[in-house]
Amino acid sequence: MKGKLRLIARLDVKDENLVKGIQFEGLRKLGPPRDFARRYYRQGIDEVLYLDTVASLYGRNNLAHVLEEATRDVFVPITAGGGLRSVEDVRALLRAGADKAAINTAALRDPTLITRVAEVFGSQCMVVSIQAKRTANGWEAYCENGREHSGRDAVEWAVEAERRGAGEILLTSVDCEGLRRGMDTELIRAVCRRVRIPVIAAGGAGEASHLCAAAECGVSALAVGSMLHYGAADVASLKQALTENGWEVRP
Repeated sequence: MKGKLRLIARLDVKDENLVKGIQFEGLRKLGPPRDFARRYYRQGIDEVLYLDTVASLYGRNNLAHVLEEATRDVFVPITAGGGLRSVEDVRALLRAGADKAAINTAALRDPTLITRVAEVFGSQCMVVSIQAKRTANGWEAYCENGREHSGRDAVEWAVEAERRGAGEILLTSVDCEGLRRGMDTELIRAVCRRVRIPVIAAGGAGEASHLCAAAECGVSALAVGSMLHYGAADVASLKQALTENGWEVRP
């Protein structure tokens, strides 16, 4: 076996509805997120990732109710993010049922938040979300759900996030997000080569082969959205494909 991989269901939430867009735009409502989370849990998903897609724009996170519902019958680790700006925001999500908190915009604006969250709750709880867009010389980290420049090199930001106490990187290619044409393996490889903490790759997977290609870049986990939501694959078929390609996954 090449190594262990986790498969994560990514649920983008807006106003308590599961939504999906392309490159974070044109969000389409798909239904109650709890129904999708339950389905993927029954199929054998390893973790669930909830992201409030508009929280950072409006300065609030509405995931508490969603999490409280989900944790009644979804018994796998849950990461939640979107609009988290303080240690108290993280505390509220953890109380609602999340195991880990994913932070993007606020961490870019105040990197000390990474350290403060890690010191209070442990590094294993602090996930830095990096939404990267390709540039002429590499990739830039974007904030506000992929809408605003940060001026920070995405790879160097991942290195700094690890140094400040992040326990995991959630790496999303904005360019590939929702297109289902494949993941940005160059980006994934570039980040994995520079950090020692686990990297979750997200954005662009449309078939099992795309996940297998990303797995070869050194990630610890793969986050899947559209493929599952639209029924192009289920958890079992994706895990089977990864196993057939030499990866160890939980049954």
